[in-house]
Amino acid sequence: MSVKLYRSQRGIILERAGRHTLLEDATWDDLFVSPPSRNLPEGGAETTIDPVELLAPLDGQEVWCAGVTYYRSRDARVEEAVTSSGGDCYARVYDADRPEIFFKATRARTVGTGQAVCVRSDSHWNVPEPELTLAVSKNGNIFGYTIGNDVSSRDIEGANPLYLPQAKIFKRCCALGPGLLLADEPLDLDTEIAMQIDRDGKRIFDGATNLKRLKRNPVDLVAYLFRDNIFPNGCYLMTGTGIVPPSDFSLQGGDTITITIEPIGTLTNTVEGL
Repeated sequence: MSVKLYRSQRGIILERAGRHTLLEDATWDDLFVSPPSRNLPEGGAETTIDPVELLAPLDGQEVWCAGVTYYRSRDARVEEAVTSSGGDCYARVYDADRPEIFFKATRARTVGTGQAVCVRSDSHWNVPEPELTLAVSKNGNIFGYTIGNDVSSRDIEGANPLYLPQAKIFKRCCALGPGLLLADEPLDLDTEIAMQIDRDGKRIFDGATNLKRLKRNPVDLVAYLFRDNIFPNGCYLMTGTGIVPPSDFSLQGGDTITITIEPIGTLTNTVEGL
């Protein structure tokens, strides 16, 4: 049975078998310290989900990312770095034992479904990166999944790999949602990740991939993240993207980004105009 949790303005909402229950006396940080099983309480106030009320599903958790985990992202990163002296570093990362892992966001930089993401004003090549995102407990165990959008400035990163933090970390650079799918087992490898981008009422991009194309094992990615590191409130780890818009595409104000991963749901965000 699919069990999902949503962080809302009213508190944590549990979805099970089509019913929505408002959980009492629970905080979002509690989930990452002592992850719940699927045997969540049946009681509680029955409620409904209003998308307007949904918040990004994190509180004290940091958001981290793994990069160059799909062959398509490897190609894209090599392409964007052709003018830099480190242009071949992404090819080396793809084949290396150690994955690329980097810090992405805190709650203050993260938005939920229905909210607007931002792009950098000093960049002319900004893209969304749709990613399966792991919910990881403080002890390093994967207990759930959500959808992530790692908004990135490809021209800044491509100019020099050392500019990665500026290409990745800025206000509202990250979107998570719509909620958290609890799972005892890994998602099926046939699970599809799909993204659409609309502008002025027209579809301008449509792409999809699946988890079979993810080169890195999620458990291994988490193990590297937790090496000599601590996450008292647990964390989220995005697993990289396999969907890359063409090189002549850049996000514009007013664009709508829709990312779907079943059985998690759909994450929808607009782009704030510059």
